[in-house]
Amino acid sequence: MKPTVLITGAGGLIGGYLVSTAARWAPQWNVHGVTRAETDVTDPMQVQELWRRSTPALVIHCAALSRTGACEQDPARARRINVEATERLAGLARDIPFIFLSTDQVFDGTKGWYVESDAVHPLNVYGQTKADAEQVVLENPAHSIVRIALTAGTSPTHDRSFVEDMLRAAAKGTKLTLFTDEYRCPIPAGPLVRALWEFAAHPRSGLYHLGGSERLSRWEIGELLARRYPELRPCIQPGSVADYHGPLRPPDLSMRSDKMQVLLSFRLPGFRQWLSNDASLSDDPWDTGQ
Repeated sequence: MKPTVLITGAGGLIGGYLVSTAARWAPQWNVHGVTRAETDVTDPMQVQELWRRSTPALVIHCAALSRTGACEQDPARARRINVEATERLAGLARDIPFIFLSTDQVFDGTKGWYVESDAVHPLNVYGQTKADAEQVVLENPAHSIVRIALTAGTSPTHDRSFVEDMLRAAAKGTKLTLFTDEYRCPIPAGPLVRALWEFAAHPRSGLYHLGGSERLSRWEIGELLARRYPELRPCIQPGSVADYHGPLRPPDLSMRSDKMQVLLSFRLPGFRQWLSNDASLSDDPWDTGQ
């Protein structure tokens, strides 16, 4: 009988891709993916019942309240989902591998090209709850944290990725200001989940970064996407973080993924490279099956 991997957040972007690609990249696992509708990870009784039913040999914890605006509006809810639920699951998984997906938002963006040993300094509630959850996970020296960069993909609900957000705004005719001085290392969902499955086959403890190999501004990302989705072209315009008057935004969340890269059988792609070489080969431009 195959061992079971429990994937929380299966209705989200990364969790959804993990479930849909498991047969390709992880045939040795029996995959049990759970969505928010199926199990409320903030409810101790539901989590206990989930654990009893699945008896996992591995947990990949993707479930989160990841919308920064939603976290700012309801910090208590963000803490229940991102910190307390993580602590509960990590406790149940104390004797098995536990992979917690965190975020580049644990950094303040003043440095860029962050490595795993850099100190965290989140600027928003989402980043703070993830940083707090990291500390909980690190209490078990056998558990793992993978900080995920900005991820492009198509989610089961079609509302979980930044690409989907942009396309939805364009369909409404909404103007999108993309900053020329805010940087990320975007990565397509396909290679990201392939990397996660390879990591899960022989999980290492501690912190790891997982993102694309190329540092791009939000504006550069938008221009690249407009080549794939021409409907974006009339809706995007360049801007500067200096002219933005909303909640604090980390200016440079680029991360180095060298520590993860040495564990993988393939090269993590740059975003520009991926779109030019692979995106036209598949119905899903973010997962070519390679």
